[in-house]
Order: sequence, then C-alpha cells, then structure tokens
Amino acid sequence: MTIRKKIDKGLEWTLILFMSVLVIDVLWQVASRYLMKSPSSFTDELAGYLLIWVGLLGAAYVAGRREHLAIDILLQRSSPERRYKLELIISVLIIIFAITVLIIGGAWLSYTRFYLSVKSAALGLPLGFVYLVLPISGILIAYFDIDNMINMIRQNRKN
Repeated sequence: MTIRKKIDKGLEWTLILFMSVLVIDVLWQVASRYLMKSPSSFTDELAGYLLIWVGLLGAAYVAGRREHLAIDILLQRSSPERRYKLELIISVLIIIFAITVLIIGGAWLSYTRFYLSVKSAALGLPLGFVYLVLPISGILIAYFDIDNMINMIRQNRKN
C-alpha cells in the first residue's frame, strides 16, 4: 500500500470517527434539552469544533480525490494540451493557497492561541487545538496536489 493510500485511509477513518462523535453529540444535546429539560452545556461548543474539523479535513479529503466543487466549463471546452496546462496552473494556485493561508496562517493562528493560553468557554479546551486543523488540512491539500501534479506530468510524458 502506497503512502498516499495510507493517508487516504487514515483520513477517511478519522472523518468517520469525527462525524460519528458529532452525530452522537447533537443527539445528546437534543435529548438532554427536550427529554430531560436540562440542556447539556458542552455539546454546542463540541459540535461547532467537530464541524470545523470535519469540514476542513473533508475538504482535504475531496481535494485529494479531485472531487471538490469546481466550475470546469473552461476545462471542458479546452483542447487536451490546454487542459493539461490549465490543470497544472490550478494545482500550483491551490498549493500556493494551501501553503500561505492554511499552513502558514493556520500555524500562526494556532500558535498564538496556545501562546496566549486562550481556552474555550464550556470545554476549557485550548483553542490552539481547534485551529490546528488549518495547517493539518493545508499540509494534506498541498501534498495531494503535488502528488496529483506529479501523476499528471508522468501521464502526459507517456502520451
């Protein structure tokens, strides 16, 4: 099994776990609010943080599978040579975005939350852990797009 497949499988299982915990958390919130008339204090916060992690890790997962939402009318109407060049340009732009915004910006945001000892209200969780998903997803997106570019270049050389 290649490194890419191992990362895909690990990310897939992480997303399944987080989504399962999110569903259980929301069900507990509804049950405690309506059946027991005593809403749980931490479930709203936990659901929000899990949603952030599921959203960003899910974005990395679908970006790696090249199934993300895209307006590709220009690609569809392009010749194979032009499509190849456009896909390379798009991959380079995605890598630049992942490095500058997600990895560098996310690492800075996470670091400052840890440094300032900012904690969440209900859970008391250091917010640096919440924002740590930004550089993690950025690394994954950059890795996936670099791997996709390498595969595109290899495929183009064969043709």
